[in-house]
Amino acid sequence: MAVTDLRELLRSMAPELHDAPYGFGLIQPKAGAWVPDAFAMMVEDEGVTVVATEAVLQAQGIAHQAGWARISLKVHSDLQAVGLTAAVATALTAQGISANVIAGYHHDHFFVQWARRFDAMQVLAGLADV
Repeated sequence: MAVTDLRELLRSMAPELHDAPYGFGLIQPKAGAWVPDAFAMMVEDEGVTVVATEAVLQAQGIAHQAGWARISLKVHSDLQAVGLTAAVATALTAQGISANVIAGYHHDHFFVQWARRFDAMQVLAGLADV
């Protein structure tokens, strides 16, 4: 069941750090454009943003900004829940950690600098104790 209460979301977010570095790339839109094994693809005016592991992006020959860690919050957050993204972003910002978020139907996924991934996990652990 999807959770809407912010306190419950923070207590039960269960962050999971994925073990492969990710990157953000850009491809030009064309009919049927698809990158196998991409985590996410978003159509923007400038092209199609591809978020995938660096290995996938390299294998596909996609130029990308490398060096991102993916942290998935395992709590099933309701799409109408208020405050989870803001609470996580604020806590990470206080420690100087950049965060980019992709919200899925069930979970939120934060991308932080690869070098700061363990710091980010500590921040989230502290946030869950609130």
